[in-house]
Formats: sequence, structure tokens, C-alpha cells
Amino acid sequence: MPSDYAGRTIRLTAMLVVQKFGGRCVADPKGVKATAAIVAASVRRGDQVVVTVSAMGKETDNLLRLASKVSGEPPGRELDVLLTAGGQKAAALLSLALHGLGIPAEGLTGGEAGILTDGDRLAARVVSVSPARIRAALARGHVPVVAGAQGVAPDGTATFLGRGGSDTTAVALAAGLGADVCEIFTADPAVVFGARLLRRIDAGLLFELCSAGCPKLAALALLTEAVTQVA
Repeated sequence: MPSDYAGRTIRLTAMLVVQKFGGRCVADPKGVKATAAIVAASVRRGDQVVVTVSAMGKETDNLLRLASKVSGEPPGRELDVLLTAGGQKAAALLSLALHGLGIPAEGLTGGEAGILTDGDRLAARVVSVSPARIRAALARGHVPVVAGAQGVAPDGTATFLGRGGSDTTAVALAAGLGADVCEIFTADPAVVFGARLLRRIDAGLLFELCSAGCPKLAALALLTEAVTQVA
């Protein structure tokens, strides 16, 4: 590859990148803006970027707490609707922050992003991904910001993928889109110095990830299954 006078490598072709940001990244307005700046930097490098984002901070816990205060036995369908709202809130706010940086963005629900699930309540699994709306947004030069940990059941109702489901969303989208890169860390970079990006996960590596500081064994197992089923 040719290089410029400063010795930096010039990438001649744009990459399609899926970036996943957890709830801690967008826990408050400052975090949302910082996350938007990371996305904007990728866009300005010339990449096509698709983002998926978790609910803000402890939003999922707060929503579950609210549900328990109004109903002793909340139906699974209504909990799915409630919990998916957390991711949609984060996606909308991140989209607004991107607009503020001059980057056109579109917040999408999991259903709008084309993520079809098996319909199981509170722990749905991805069955297929049909990302036509995401591709259309990318063709317009927009950044699709997909609410994580959610999809749509065959009957059209919202479904929640469970704890850690935003990781599954990221990999499912990457597989469905044929992305060049899916940015998922081998450990929480806020805890483990030098955490690196992971392109591929196999079953034997799951246990190593847990011992290295990643607390989401169940999520990663589901993520691996999603790669196998969707890719």
C-alpha cells in the first residue's frame, strides 16, 4: 500500500465495520458524546459503520425494578416491550449525538434492523437477519444505530435477547451484512489494560475469556451460537 510523507499507511478501500458499545459507554450524556466521537472518527476515516448499543448504564435493572413495583407477575410479552425500550432510548440518543457532530445517523429497533428471533420471551434467539434497511441507510451515507439485545418475533412483536444480548446483536449484524470487522473486546477495556479486538471466537476460548476478565460467559456462548446459525 502507498504511504504518505509522514509514513502513515493509506487504506484505499473502505471497510464495513460493526461497532458495539456497552451500557457503561453510554451511561450518561458525557459517555454518549464520547461514544459518538469514536463512531464519527471511524466514519471520517472512510469506513461504513453500523453501530449497536446497549441500554444506558443500569437501565435494564431499573426497568425490571419498575415492572416489579406495578405487577407481581409481569407477562413476558410486556417485559420484552419494556426492556427493549432501554436499547431504543440509547440508540436514539447516540443518533442525536452523531447528528450534533455532523454525522447523519438513523436509530433503529432490532425489528427495523431485520433481526428475526424465535419469539421466546426474555431470552429470544436470533433466527435470521435481513438487513435491507441498514443497507439502505448506508447507501445514503448514514450511520445505522441499532438498539441492542432485541429483535422481532414471527408475529411481529418485540423480543428481548437477554443479558449480554447486545454482543449477540453485533455478531448477528456482522454476519448478516458480511462486515469486514466486528469490534468486540476480549475483556472489558475499562478493567483490563490492553484489551484487544476479537474477530473470531471458538468454544475453547470462552473459558479463557472469563479468566481474563470477561464476565459474560453465557452471552459469549450465545454469541458463538449466533455466529454459527446466522453466518
